[in-house]
Amino acid sequence: MKEVNPFKSSSKAARKSVLKLLLAAGLLILLNIVSSYVFFRLDLTSDKRYKLSESSKQLATELKDVVYFKIYLDGDIPPGFRRLKNATREMLDEFKVYAGDHIEYEFVDPSANVDDKERNQVYKQLNEKGLTPTQLESREKGSRSQYLIFPGAIVSHGSQEIPVQLLKSRIGSNADAMLNSSIENLEFEIATTLRKLSTPVAKRVGFLRGHGELNTRQITDAARALSDFYRVDTVNIEGKLGALSEHEALIIAKPQESFSEKDKFILDQYIMKGGKVLWLIDKMQISMDSLMASNTNVALPLELNLDDQLFNYGVRINNDLLMDLQAAPIPVVTGYVGNQPKQDLFPWYYFPLLTPQSKHPVVNNLNAIKAEFISSLDTIETNSVKKTILLTSSEFSRVQMPPARVSLNILESEPDPKLFNKKQIPVAVLLEGNFRSAFRNRIPQEIRDSPEIDYSENSAFTKMIVISDGDIIASHVSKRGTIFPLGFDRYTQQNYGNKNFILNCMDYLLDETGILELRGKEFKMRMLDPTKVKDAGMLKWMNVILPVLLIAVYGLIRNAMRRRKYAK
Repeated sequence: MKEVNPFKSSSKAARKSVLKLLLAAGLLILLNIVSSYVFFRLDLTSDKRYKLSESSKQLATELKDVVYFKIYLDGDIPPGFRRLKNATREMLDEFKVYAGDHIEYEFVDPSANVDDKERNQVYKQLNEKGLTPTQLESREKGSRSQYLIFPGAIVSHGSQEIPVQLLKSRIGSNADAMLNSSIENLEFEIATTLRKLSTPVAKRVGFLRGHGELNTRQITDAARALSDFYRVDTVNIEGKLGALSEHEALIIAKPQESFSEKDKFILDQYIMKGGKVLWLIDKMQISMDSLMASNTNVALPLELNLDDQLFNYGVRINNDLLMDLQAAPIPVVTGYVGNQPKQDLFPWYYFPLLTPQSKHPVVNNLNAIKAEFISSLDTIETNSVKKTILLTSSEFSRVQMPPARVSLNILESEPDPKLFNKKQIPVAVLLEGNFRSAFRNRIPQEIRDSPEIDYSENSAFTKMIVISDGDIIASHVSKRGTIFPLGFDRYTQQNYGNKNFILNCMDYLLDETGILELRGKEFKMRMLDPTKVKDAGMLKWMNVILPVLLIAVYGLIRNAMRRRKYAK
């Protein structure tokens, strides 16, 4: 029998182990060398919440200077806001992967100062910089506590400093839904901020003048918001052929006077050359000032000479007034206390609150939008033009035909639900495609052939948005001249979504980076059922003890199996 040398076999096994170790080390070194040249990341979440869009990556990669985020979400904050804080950190880390040292951030507790006076001074400074605080009340085990939180950030880039509100409020949504919506919007907010700070040359947007449009004060806040991204000014056609040629987009905000055929032709050719238009058109003539003075008024159609042109492009704004049970309130005198009138707020059915139902990026995740004396609209079948309804009325609305008698007296009694039986009446539509000129077959041959006029019968691919209310873009101006922010309701102190809606409209018409598409990003809420977690203590103990018990049981079974095996 051949004798086996135990020392020889052991040295052979040792050599194999060393070779395996060297091979593993070599593979690790090779992997590190390859990874320094080839970059990739894997997002294994079902909703791809950590995957940045190509537009976000490009914005981060192209940063030339440091952008510094100072986020005021630290300290003793409720669990939901800790989730927003963690999501913000994770999203900024994703941007840092592509931006490198050009993105820096820190989290700050605005309530860290123990001195009340100094802490309130910090609150005041943050409010003045544009961050809106959130007052929260927490109830746990019978005790109540209040939180004042500034769920936002101040972002610095060189000498620029801008506020970013991370918490997005939505009327009718609970706190969990609003927090989830805010987390969904984080990439959009950060990408928009980077775009705002780094865009070198802005496109030009003009507010049309010369037809009784909204005055300068009424559009001041909208123009200020748009000027963060675009060069904003006013423009008057006045029959000049090239009057609009230097503007990439045009805003027609609540004209009150009829358009001449020459102005219509110039506007039509501007669209045929690829110009973008945001139409905000009132078709009924009525105002709250006249109504407050007489308590009752009659709304009549407003003739602007635009019906045929809009019809040709694919939309018709109807001569009617829309009434909706989902409406913004107005103050109404209900009695007197001594000599002082007593006022209460009642929903005014002619001021509908338009809650976006569409998932289109222009309106997705927006707060309700306040309208005033709005009309319905219809889309017209046209070739090569796609129509997308952006905004509609609620499930409980109706249409009032002219002459429409409008009276404050309707607030004295409860509305009859049987009358409000119309659902989701369209009031805003996006048109995109290749339009045909509204003047085809209407102009003489010499104009068609004139090189100076350069007439085009068909447009290049372009877009326009038609809204059947001009007040959506109008800020309220008090008798003393105070200009309220666009979308702010002075009676309820609510901030409606008007400003963001206008910004989204213009971004969709003009922005080619695709950032607005990020509004369509959705995360699934995976939350515990509050009815099943009342006994939180039991769940905590189960989470602590059960894993230990399972490991101990596994160890006992494993030990018993080993004893049986080697006992044989």
